[in-house]
Amino acid sequence: MAVPASARVARKIFLIATEESGDRLGAPLMKVLRQRLGGAVQFEGVGGQSMAREGLVSRFPIEELSIMGLTAVVKQLPMILRRIRQTADAVIETSPDILVIIDSPDFTHRVARRVRARDPSIPIIDYVSPSVWAWRSGRARSMRGYIDHVLALLPFEPEAYRRLRGPPCSYVGHPLTEQVGMLRPSIDEQQRRDSQPPVLLVLPGSRRSEIRHHMAIFGETLGLLQAESGPFELILPTMPHLQEAVSEGVKSWPVQPRVVLRENEKRAAFRIAHAAFVKSGTATLELALAGVPMVAAYKGSAIEAWVARRVVRTSSVILANLVIGENVVPEFLQQDCTPQKLAPALHEIMVDSASRRRQVEAFANIDRIMSTGDQPPSVRAADIVLATLRKSRRSN
Repeated sequence: MAVPASARVARKIFLIATEESGDRLGAPLMKVLRQRLGGAVQFEGVGGQSMAREGLVSRFPIEELSIMGLTAVVKQLPMILRRIRQTADAVIETSPDILVIIDSPDFTHRVARRVRARDPSIPIIDYVSPSVWAWRSGRARSMRGYIDHVLALLPFEPEAYRRLRGPPCSYVGHPLTEQVGMLRPSIDEQQRRDSQPPVLLVLPGSRRSEIRHHMAIFGETLGLLQAESGPFELILPTMPHLQEAVSEGVKSWPVQPRVVLRENEKRAAFRIAHAAFVKSGTATLELALAGVPMVAAYKGSAIEAWVARRVVRTSSVILANLVIGENVVPEFLQQDCTPQKLAPALHEIMVDSASRRRQVEAFANIDRIMSTGDQPPSVRAADIVLATLRKSRRSN
């Protein structure tokens, strides 16, 4: 006979997510954990609105940590360090059966190290790997001291952890793979994707600093492209909090975009896009899943350029290239991020060229590469969390 949930000992699970992207991962994980435990679970921790809807009362608003830029971080450092101490204290006070840290390694790993030093019996799961395969690879080995299992979003990461002698790492899948149906065109949308004038997506970034660095370069590039390739329909998906910065930035563009703000409008734009001009980042993987050929660019500060030249250890920084295992997406970074180099590369993918065909063929393999079988990422992640919990000393 099944034991009713009210008669079971509730498992205490402490979760920490300090950015919106982590909050969106934490919420479905909480939902599956509650299903797996028959409702006999108590959630504590730090999270945003999505996790709040699943029953988490956050210890503090995560918006406090939405700090961009070196100067701003330095000014807020006392507050950040105080929140790290408070969060670690809260974990120890709660004495959970397991701690799940979600992304934001500069914050969450500092909490995890403090917790491990004070109570080694609390198992710790890291949901979303730091980019140890790209830079600061020594972090992988040091993580063995305070992380019991890493849940990877990218299929090549478990092998990277084995090579770097890090903690156990399992590929659970990227949440974007659950959105493929919303990214790929219907028959009518495919006809629009193939018709004239072609639809060009432009994605200059999701942070104010990225908008500031990219808008002038992107605008000049689009002017050169129009002169060489002829007319195209330009769509710029962004977010409501960036609308003012984007609107100001496009005023000087020779080609005016249609700016879309809602998520359903963005997905619709992906489904009809013929090509894309994108800032390097997660959007490149989103475009690859949508089957949209692209050119990727990035222009940061002089300090960022100096650091990148010395620490980045991968053949590409483009997420789509890393997942595919082949540098099919052209990337123009820092000093190479110029309109004179970008415009010809964009022209190549706007026409029926070898470069465009190579990307389309590579993107056709991405479902196989990123497959998680018939289990969504949140289910695979929850199963590993519970397996780790069962093996821990605290559950015996």
